Amino acid sequence: MSSTRWNLTLRFLLELAALLGLGMAGWSLSEGWWRWLFALALPLIAAALWGIFAVPDDPSRSGRAPVPVPGAVRLVLELVVLFGGAAGFYLAGHAAIGIVMALLIALSYAFSLDRLAWLLRQ
Repeated sequence: MSSTRWNLTLRFLLELAALLGLGMAGWSLSEGWWRWLFALALPLIAAALWGIFAVPDDPSRSGRAPVPVPGAVRLVLELVVLFGGAAGFYLAGHAAIGIVMALLIALSYAFSLDRLAWLLRQ
């Protein structure tokens, strides 16, 4: 499975951006003390799910899987978190950032077809 360095870097940056987008959505879509709760909880929950549920021996990650899941489940989790972050930017009033992020996610996956095939075989 080969992924180029630029795509791994892009994927990492998209993961970080997704957490930020989820936090921004949590802040902008709520009021009062709920803002703080959702702005902190949404990215923390997403990061926990991202780190816990993995496909064993995934070469694009550490290979460790605290909670092993099939590749299709992992792929859905990734798509929900990444596109959820893009939607978070959009809903928080940063539509252009959300759209650009969604396009970059699609680009990253387009250059990761070998990984997608591997995930779907697991």
